[in-house]
Amino acid sequence: MTRVILYTGKGGVGKTSISAATALRASQNGMRTIVLSTDSAHSLGDSLDMQLGPEPKKIVDNLWAQETDVYYNMEKYWGTVQRWMESILAWEGFDPILADEMVVLPGMDELANLLWILEHHRTDDYDLIVVDCAPTAETFRLLSFPEAGRWWLEKIFPLSRKISGLARPVLRRVSSMPLPSNEVFDTTADLMEQIEKIQLVLSDPEQTSVRLVTNPERMVIKETQRAFTQLGLYGYRADLVICNRVLPDEVIESGYFSEQGAKQKQHLETLHEIFGEIPIKITPQFDHELVGVESLEKLATILFDDENPATFFHDELPFVIFTRDQDGDQFEDSPLGAESLMKLKIPLVDRDQIRLTQAAEELIIEVDQYRRNMLLPRALQQRAVLSAKLDKNILNIWFGEKK
Repeated sequence: MTRVILYTGKGGVGKTSISAATALRASQNGMRTIVLSTDSAHSLGDSLDMQLGPEPKKIVDNLWAQETDVYYNMEKYWGTVQRWMESILAWEGFDPILADEMVVLPGMDELANLLWILEHHRTDDYDLIVVDCAPTAETFRLLSFPEAGRWWLEKIFPLSRKISGLARPVLRRVSSMPLPSNEVFDTTADLMEQIEKIQLVLSDPEQTSVRLVTNPERMVIKETQRAFTQLGLYGYRADLVICNRVLPDEVIESGYFSEQGAKQKQHLETLHEIFGEIPIKITPQFDHELVGVESLEKLATILFDDENPATFFHDELPFVIFTRDQDGDQFEDSPLGAESLMKLKIPLVDRDQIRLTQAAEELIIEVDQYRRNMLLPRALQQRAVLSAKLDKNILNIWFGEKK
């Protein structure tokens, strides 16, 4: 089973170096590894001190690297639809160069990156896929895209295709506007099916985990804390936190950085309070840039020493579902008629921050400004939410028979 590791964090915390070092150490351990950058502002090639492109490039034995490109990806995965959209803009009189820019729709970059992850996963060419993600907000657009795409496929796409099929004969009589062909719809349907497959990969806690990279600074830790909450909301397993660029003791003791060192100590204590049982690894502030395989190897040794970087460092699942028959002990305080219980870990929130709404087979979970339309497992789609309770960062949701 191909292992997937996604590194995320605030911009500038050192995700790229950490990702490259992880991939390098895994390759040295004999794992066929690819490290993939999904950040539009690529720096993976700079870190490896090598020119990279939109296709995988071999770096050393067992290690490949890739920097995705939105235009290359559009042609590879979206060419049929792209050409139809360009024909629409040409019909409207747009300049061809401007039309080429305009058909890169919002979300296409995230979609193409997801498809690359899926392609690497299903070819069985790699034992490990390390993803150097864009900064936190863009990462969660990437992670939430499969769920939104699946909803679009099931709710909107069949209706759009039906309407287009009915309207096409009429519109052709009265307008020369290029209409979407069956090939366009087939391509879109195929892409949406791939989205459903990538969701299975990314949401599988036996294959995929997210690792948070942070620095010992108050603002950075706050964003890392919010990211941790979002991971729980979307059901992704976080198995490791890496606090990067920590000043060594000898630097702090020199005097100039004594105040910063004292604050740094407080921030490290805060990290342990926030993440509890999730392991936290510390990497130092180096006195030189980490560029090239030799420098990354030093970082990899500090990070993992003799450990396997692909291991799950924390094995807690993001959510678990119980039935009364399977585990009656979980239902001691349950409401009358409860038959199933979902336990979803959403850390660092208060009870009044959470709102739940059930809409058919979806459960809408809102935490402050974050919202997730969670497609319920089939076992729960025919049941209704009876009650919910937040208990020590665990959201307990009881389901029973619909009335």
